Amino acid sequence: MGHSAAVWDYRAATEITKDWNGIDQVLLRTPRGSSARVSLHGAQVTSWRNEHGEELLFTSSKAIFKAPKAIRGGIPMCFPQFGNCGSLEQHGFARNRMWAIDENPPPLPGNDSSGKSFIDLVLKSSEEDMKCWPHSFEFRLRVSLAADGDLTLISRVRNINGKPFSFSFAYHTYLLVSDISEIRIEGLETLDYLDNLFKKERFTEQGDAITFESEVDRVYLSSPNIIAVLDHEKKRTFVIRKEGLPDVAVWNPWEKKSKSMVDFGDEEYKQMLCVDGAVIEKPVSLKPGEEWTGRLQLSVVPSSFCSDRLGLDRSGL
Repeated sequence: MGHSAAVWDYRAATEITKDWNGIDQVLLRTPRGSSARVSLHGAQVTSWRNEHGEELLFTSSKAIFKAPKAIRGGIPMCFPQFGNCGSLEQHGFARNRMWAIDENPPPLPGNDSSGKSFIDLVLKSSEEDMKCWPHSFEFRLRVSLAADGDLTLISRVRNINGKPFSFSFAYHTYLLVSDISEIRIEGLETLDYLDNLFKKERFTEQGDAITFESEVDRVYLSSPNIIAVLDHEKKRTFVIRKEGLPDVAVWNPWEKKSKSMVDFGDEEYKQMLCVDGAVIEKPVSLKPGEEWTGRLQLSVVPSSFCSDRLGLDRSGL
């Protein structure tokens, strides 16, 4: 017997289990059958499935599910550094730390949990972290799954230090696609981008959409708050809505780079694409007591939806 949304117990739809390594993970479910799985290792979303049980996020078949190695796939949290743009390990340390379930988080503005199954996680600076990044912080993350299957991640970083600090950040989102050569991204055309394949040189996007025929590793700047990733073969579109995340990192390693990564299959680049809501070019600066919020919402719609209906010409959510 099915549940109606009116009587569905969203708290009961949040289940804590253990993964292969005995690490706690949280399973979120909806009445229609969508689900998401979040590991306490790195607060990483490791699975997002639609109501038909189809996986929407890519995870490499060679991913290493063993701390302290970050899992190759899902949605790793890049904090307090994106990539190698600072002195820390690649993409910072948050994705390699054990997070805790936040039983009593400060309230979020608005009604962000109504009709959703969700979990709140928290990471606080440890003595180990302070050695390499000497700043006291609290990082709170809410992962929520709406009745329609939309996945939302809300990050809040608070400076509880006695002095200002700055950081870069990204939701390093591995989308599962049918064939990278059939994918196009709309919403980033005409933007400036930093090309990591050319020592972060600045270029301007010339195409009417972004398509893929070789390695891509770019950071698009001052981007709109709605981006669409169209999968021609599956006839579906990922819609990425974001707030507080001005940049978008786009990455596909292609053939040569894939073969050099031990936790990535040689041919797997064909089935994945990273499109990250991010803050990279101009890091976030927080004075003592200040808080930053970055919000990402992922939806999947049939590609028969045209760009006008997605509101790609609008800058807001």
